[in-house]
Amino acid sequence: MTGHYAQVAFTPAVREHQRKHGSLRGYERMAAVPEVADAIGQDEAWFIGERDSFYMSTVSETGWPYIQHRGGPRGFLKVLDPHTLAFADFRGNKQYISRGNLDHDDRVALFLMDYAAKARMKIFGHARVVEAEQDPALMSALTLPGTTVPVERAIVITVEAFDWNCRQHIPELYPREEVLEAVGSLRDRVAELERENARLRARISDTGAQAPGASPVG
Repeated sequence: MTGHYAQVAFTPAVREHQRKHGSLRGYERMAAVPEVADAIGQDEAWFIGERDSFYMSTVSETGWPYIQHRGGPRGFLKVLDPHTLAFADFRGNKQYISRGNLDHDDRVALFLMDYAAKARMKIFGHARVVEAEQDPALMSALTLPGTTVPVERAIVITVEAFDWNCRQHIPELYPREEVLEAVGSLRDRVAELERENARLRARISDTGAQAPGASPVG
């Protein structure tokens, strides 16, 4: 966890619970840093670029949080610079809940998961909406090859703070494509071994039939 993430996340009520349970002192030292937005480093940029989905939370006008799953080709969430992320917002079910929430409150929280590696990254940021007609060049830069769904807008996120969570309790899951590829390789290897086994059996059978002194059974 970065010190600035602690500054954002540890509200007075949170710190009171930390005080009651004995963790306040350690976290206070962590948060004793200048209040400067975190910068996305090389490791964070690589992790973000490998994701094909994430969860994004916005804040509604009624104060309720709204969490939406966003998915796309690997790398669809792009790092534009150390303080800026962006992704193309494709046409969906036309509920526009996240879109409407951003008119009211630009704060977002992103949750990025790598279940196979049991790793997760959390990001606080401020999001702004760029409609397709406002910046065609940005839309083109965020649209990956092979995409056929129309891009309605881009969501550009200014990163405020991020945190790497511990691995505890994360289920170890693998993408379906990786599992199918691994199973396919195993099936190919089993088939190859079965063919080799059949060839060896045939060779042994032929050698036995041609051995000197061999006589028919009967």
